[in-house]
Amino acid sequence: MIVAVIDDEEIVRVRLKKALTKEGYTVETYGSGEEFLAALEHSRVDLAFLDISLPGINGHEVLRHVKPRFPDMEIILITGYSSIESVIKSIRQGAFYYVAKPLRLDEIRHLASKVCDRKHLLEENRALKTFLIPADGWGAMIGISRPIKEVFRLIEKVAPLDCNVLIQGETGTGKELVARSIHRQSRRKDRTFVAFNCGGFTEELIASELFGYQRGAFTGATATKIGILETATGGTAFMDEIADMPLSMQGKLLRVIQEKQILRVGANKPIQLDLRFIAATNKDLKKAVQESRFREDLYFRLNVVQINLPSLMDRKEDIPLLIDFFIKKYSTKFSKKINGVEHTSREVLLSYSYPGNVRELENIIERSVALAEGESITLNDLPPDLREYSVTQYGKWLTYEEQERDYIRRVLKFTDHNLGRTAKILNLPRTTLWRKLKKYGLSQ
Repeated sequence: MIVAVIDDEEIVRVRLKKALTKEGYTVETYGSGEEFLAALEHSRVDLAFLDISLPGINGHEVLRHVKPRFPDMEIILITGYSSIESVIKSIRQGAFYYVAKPLRLDEIRHLASKVCDRKHLLEENRALKTFLIPADGWGAMIGISRPIKEVFRLIEKVAPLDCNVLIQGETGTGKELVARSIHRQSRRKDRTFVAFNCGGFTEELIASELFGYQRGAFTGATATKIGILETATGGTAFMDEIADMPLSMQGKLLRVIQEKQILRVGANKPIQLDLRFIAATNKDLKKAVQESRFREDLYFRLNVVQINLPSLMDRKEDIPLLIDFFIKKYSTKFSKKINGVEHTSREVLLSYSYPGNVRELENIIERSVALAEGESITLNDLPPDLREYSVTQYGKWLTYEEQERDYIRRVLKFTDHNLGRTAKILNLPRTTLWRKLKKYGLSQ
């Protein structure tokens, strides 16, 4: 993914370039909006971190120029202050999100990762008609294993019933694909499907995006905005990361589901809705209810039918099918003739544990096809982590410390360097984890 950083402060440009380059992104920096706009004439950018307070053309003006010409470019605004009016104005203009100075690198990395995931999903959705048999209605969900066949059976059974559905599964297992499959096989298939990520937003932003607002509802609300739930009436609303929705917002969503109507922010007259709700989470929602982090009444409203997605390790027999499918997909995308995977590379791909599930497998194959020089994927085309893994499996034995360092590094990568989640997965106290990070040179 190609990332641009546009900020008049050199220290900001240097810090972000260093942090994002370490994550594997290609990063270009610009000191002004004019410089960035000129570069777009001959350069492609997937994500831009754009300072609002630029000399000359400011960030809002750059955003206004860029989004109509490059609608697929995601823009995250950098601001020295964080007011709801400024944020809403930015999002109305097409910004993906915003960050306030002083910048936190973990937040920058997290947002870049979310944009990367979003772009992969958009590309996957656009490619459905090209790369898949459209008659089966399953989207990019393929497999022959018993666990995935059970998921197919539940989708087929629940799709026509028009009841709410809760999808639970690890990150990267395909929760939104399940939701889209249910929609495509329902009576609502010719109406709108909307997806909303409930994580990482304030209650005010969620309310304005879901319910919309009336003109004059707050400072900066110069026009009435229709919320995404209203635009999707008659169709399906997919609420991703539902466990991360603020508790106060959960109560508002519950009323919408029960009463089948919404109230725009600043309005007095409710609007009737006809929506099917599908929610998804990678967390244990029942545990969240027990710990009073999620409303029990909303849980029962959403959990009319529950679909649990298996991890990729629980459906290992599907890995060869997925490998071949993704090779075909990305060979077409990159206009390459890749016929398959060389034997040793295939053995590595079949024996790897995939903590990131199907999404990680797809990313590996996309990278390998992009770098492949011959007609088969070789070990040299695989990511460095997997090449090291191949040495462990098919070469010399590693010492315990080498294996521990490699495992900790893999978990860190999976959690986006979130030390709390890493310590929980490794079942280590944070102080012990920190000592090991320093010992193995992973603390940076």
